[in-house]
Amino acid sequence: MTSPAETSIDAVPAGTVATAPGPVLPEPGERLSVRREDRLEVYGSGAFLGGGEPLHCVDVPAETPAAPLDDGAVLAEPDRIRAVGGDGATRWELPHPPWRGGLGAPRAPGVPSVSPDGALVGVVVPALAEEPGHQVLFRDERTRLRYGRDVLLLVEAANGRVRASRPVNSCASVVTQRWHPGGRLLALSCWTAWYSWSTWWVAPRRDGLHLRGSARMREVVGFVPGSSRALTLRRAERLAPGDDRDELAAHTIGTDEPVALYDLAALTGPEPAPGEGAHPGESEAVFEDAHLLDARHVLVTARHQPPGRRPAPRHWLCDTATLRPLGRMRYPEPPGPVTPLGDGTWLTEGARGFHRWSLPAGG
Repeated sequence: MTSPAETSIDAVPAGTVATAPGPVLPEPGERLSVRREDRLEVYGSGAFLGGGEPLHCVDVPAETPAAPLDDGAVLAEPDRIRAVGGDGATRWELPHPPWRGGLGAPRAPGVPSVSPDGALVGVVVPALAEEPGHQVLFRDERTRLRYGRDVLLLVEAANGRVRASRPVNSCASVVTQRWHPGGRLLALSCWTAWYSWSTWWVAPRRDGLHLRGSARMREVVGFVPGSSRALTLRRAERLAPGDDRDELAAHTIGTDEPVALYDLAALTGPEPAPGEGAHPGESEAVFEDAHLLDARHVLVTARHQPPGRRPAPRHWLCDTATLRPLGRMRYPEPPGPVTPLGDGTWLTEGARGFHRWSLPAGG
């Protein structure tokens, strides 16, 4: 009997977009942003999918994380947060201590996160450990600066005023933020070297930022539409003996432990070479990400590495309620990076643009 993880589900072609490939992100207000090397393009979702023109473009320095505003963008630079208009002129800036450079140039570890109503921006900034007795989490020997805990800021998009701030227990190299569609919760994930991911559920209130729970070693995927339930992904980082787990988890805000858990190792098994039987333990899947397609479906992506062959992408469709697999997606050609569109369809990046896919009728 075929297991659900081995059941094939055909991805249904739903159109193509002929444009230069590049990172695409869904944005509030049925918009999409496309990052080019030196600019950020913002489209209405329908216009992008139909090959139309962008709503506006903003020049952004290469490798600078940026998120769109209604008529501009907010940039996370090495030592400041800055908002610019469509003409590139600076509207406001918020200086902060320089990011840790390590072996390379200092660079903010993640994209600012604009609230669904466009009024607030969530950003993480570094903090120096200057006071006597203050805990030092990181020493940058190149700059001789000592760093303490990073700080989550909630900034007003219109003027750069800091609405609220809160230290978080990280010294992050990577930051992921996801707003609840209603704007009442912000999920923050920070990856700290040798410590893995830490995730917090943060409730913005008039009197500050209130933590509603946390999760260790898991990165937030997003909030399940129509609920307060959040999904997270744990990857096998092998930071400690036996730390080789890949897991998809569901969380009810206000509790620290997952309310549902699925071991992603159950999705994979040895894949035999043509004409041969299985060779246990010789195949490996490296889980990359998970993407919420709609309220019922999450797409888990991985690179499958059979022995002696090139890695191949693998996508599994899972149920958001149980987290268990419904089947493995089958495409007419190997898929590229995924962008969920929130309506049950998704984009994959190709060599000459993007392919849009949907689930079979009744899927």
